[in-house]
Amino acid sequence: MKGLINYTINAKGRLLDLSEPQVMGILNVTPDSFYAGSRKQTEKEIALRADQIIKEGGSIIDVGAFSTRPGAAVVSSEEEMARMRHALEIIRKQQPDAILSIDTYRPEVAEMAVEEFGADIINDVSEGGITGIANVPLANNGVEEYPAMFRMVAKLKVPYILMSVQKDIHDMMIGFSKEVQQLRDLGVKDIILDPGFGFGKTIRQNYKLMSEMEKLREMELPILVGISRKSMISKLLGFTADESLNGTSILNTIALQKGASILRVHDVKECVEVIKIVSEMLK
Repeated sequence: MKGLINYTINAKGRLLDLSEPQVMGILNVTPDSFYAGSRKQTEKEIALRADQIIKEGGSIIDVGAFSTRPGAAVVSSEEEMARMRHALEIIRKQQPDAILSIDTYRPEVAEMAVEEFGADIINDVSEGGITGIANVPLANNGVEEYPAMFRMVAKLKVPYILMSVQKDIHDMMIGFSKEVQQLRDLGVKDIILDPGFGFGKTIRQNYKLMSEMEKLREMELPILVGISRKSMISKLLGFTADESLNGTSILNTIALQKGASILRVHDVKECVEVIKIVSEMLK
């Protein structure tokens, strides 16, 4: 697409070209994710969802075993690990060639997923350890020169999605600059930036960030946007998450125009349609 970063990530020897927008389909193996339609816990539900993501045009399956929404219940590392293993066993059997992204802020969960199941990407919502559940600081933040997750990703040699919890584009770019340099110092090669819509931000701050998101392109790294059915849509419009597909498609359209390379969504088919239309317009 015109204007996108010419960037290819290496997912365990498989190259994913991000010069064309990619769709990351969400597969939550949690009982309490904010959007009930994304919760998949039985073997049949997980297998069907994995098939659906790939069939509808998704190129990445993002697996989450711990809800990070505001007010979510804290899940132990052991519970998250057990849920993740359960899901990955099923997904690897059902879609053995799928590119898998692991949505976690815990280094030990990332390590298990990569070493036991060959997971391809780590999607860290904590900005390297600043926050776990949305807006809740993690213990011991800032003690280590290099955050534990940064060191783990360097060890695992997998692409890393660095999500910001900063409130505005100015602070976000300052934080990203420091963190990207830390990751480079450790030898991490493939870094994807996520502005973190909904994390540490009010509704107004979310929309202000979207209006200025093209500034992130100065980092010369691919950008992931995850706004699917989030409260920045439902609260603004007075809807529920179930009624927020139209708003999601509108914001995904804007995100593509501002340089997003990956869209993380619940509704893969509709997102693929958005990409086709916007891509044709921007040729």
